[in-house]
Amino acid sequence: MTSRPRLDALDVALLTALREHPRAGALELSRITGVARATVSARLQRLEDGGVVTGYGPDIDVAAAGFGVQAFVTLEIAQGAIDAVQRDLETIPGLLEAHATTGSGDVLCRVAASSHEALQQVLVELNRSSAVVRSTSVVALSQLVPWRTLPLLESEAAPGAGRSAMGARGD
Repeated sequence: MTSRPRLDALDVALLTALREHPRAGALELSRITGVARATVSARLQRLEDGGVVTGYGPDIDVAAAGFGVQAFVTLEIAQGAIDAVQRDLETIPGLLEAHATTGSGDVLCRVAASSHEALQQVLVELNRSSAVVRSTSVVALSQLVPWRTLPLLESEAAPGAGRSAMGARGD
């Protein structure tokens, strides 16, 4: 198991600035956080190398893109069939993510579709896998808390090395 980079207040401030200003370059992030551009570049590189920052692509709202019907599906799979079910799931376009889990189910999937009829088709595709013994679906009515990471990171950040960028932001 690799050790994760220890995040400090400056790292969290940089990640917050990136979240709030996703198109900002190192110079703009330097201005926002109140630290040197070289520091910003070095910190970003460390966060990328450590796997904390995994990409800079746009966040996509699938509902706004026309896929407003979403559901969570719990799959019970045949003993030892995790690799087979993973291969089968990767072929389903409406599958947004899937996680191996503990508890009564084995895999938790998040799916999206353009209509209830299209959702039914995604559910049929999930059940076509020979590894799936049973599935249970729950339709999502609304999103109460969107995907977020900053509150978690802020709660565990070590006191900052260098300047406290949170106070230097000026927002």
